[in-house]
Amino acid sequence: MRVVALVLGLFLAGCTITTPTESEAPSVDRGAMAEDEGTAVDAVSGFWSRNFTRAFNQPYQSPRVAGAYTGTDGPTCGGEPSVAFNAYYCRPGDYLAWDEELMAAGYSQIGDAWVYLIIAHEWGHAIQARLNAELVSVAAELQADCLAGAALQGAAQDGVIAIEPGDAQELAQTLAAVADDYPWTDVSDHGNAEQRTASFNTGVRGGIPACIT
Repeated sequence: MRVVALVLGLFLAGCTITTPTESEAPSVDRGAMAEDEGTAVDAVSGFWSRNFTRAFNQPYQSPRVAGAYTGTDGPTCGGEPSVAFNAYYCRPGDYLAWDEELMAAGYSQIGDAWVYLIIAHEWGHAIQARLNAELVSVAAELQADCLAGAALQGAAQDGVIAIEPGDAQELAQTLAAVADDYPWTDVSDHGNAEQRTASFNTGVRGGIPACIT
């Protein structure tokens, strides 16, 4: 994932992620995907470790990364079981987790930028959990997109990740895809594709302060 501004256009063609059946596991290089997941975690974690205290004048502790699970074999959250084809931040446990089949579906159908955005978005929710309530937007999902944009652009500017040709389109397609109605997301509370892209771009252009209004 050369360092350029990540400002996105709105790409709507081919942005639907197909949910695989048990017999249709996505054909991806799982080793390469796992490496991208690790890089995304390191990039986003490092960005917030370097910038959270400066932005909010309070100590920062990184959430735990439970990472990958399959189906319903993930960690419970507040006594509730994990959900298949999902990615989430669990506030009671202060951890992030994601279904590997969700990651693989996006990785194969859109590209590696999918992994970076999913992790950066869920980390955005972990950041919200650390803030005073008045700093958390009522449009929490769109704010998490904004924080994801700030984190990925900041990590690129710091030279932690390199943005390659095609990444901006992949990120825009990811935002469009996750704005659709899947078991783990709903347009009514996550925003539509245009709103999500605009929120991400706000974070890219303005950094953390632009996301806290």
